[in-house]
Amino acid sequence: MSTSPEIHTQVTPEELAHTFDEAPVDVDLKIYAFEDWVTLALFWVMTGCVFLQFFTRYVLNDSYAWTEEIAVNCLIGVVFLGAVMCVRMSRHIQVDVLYHYLPPHVTRIMATLVDIIRVGFFAYGSWLMWRYMEIVEGEEMVTVNLPRNIVFYSVLVAFVLMLLRSIQVFVANMRRGYSVLERPEEFQNAED
Repeated sequence: MSTSPEIHTQVTPEELAHTFDEAPVDVDLKIYAFEDWVTLALFWVMTGCVFLQFFTRYVLNDSYAWTEEIAVNCLIGVVFLGAVMCVRMSRHIQVDVLYHYLPPHVTRIMATLVDIIRVGFFAYGSWLMWRYMEIVEGEEMVTVNLPRNIVFYSVLVAFVLMLLRSIQVFVANMRRGYSVLERPEEFQNAED
């Protein structure tokens, strides 16, 4: 088995210094929605808790028990609120192999059914989460004197947002006449 050698391009100090003279790339923050910023904030709270847990456990040899529970609850929020972004951007795992081999009118029907099933799934998930919250009402966190409903409400909000975003995606797909499943190449430029 032969491996290709690594190639390292030599750069002079002057060339490296000139890279700092180039204009910075424009950053477009408009592609991010409100839930993305909340997810980012939760992520940094979780990161802070994990660091504090590590520091107090291994450096101070006296860990704070509450950091693990708060980090886990933040992770739940990050996962479900992050899923909202995936729904909005159509980034969930999807199998599109059949769409390459079937006629366009059949794939249009299949893509519409996928959109309808997705909307139904998130509506059902929202309803189930609402029912679950009725069952576990009044529970408290183990190490922190806070209601556990904080976590459950964040999951409920995430399911409702996923429902709303899936409706937005469905409407956009209907107006456009195709979805990412049918023409993935049309959605590649949005990332670049």
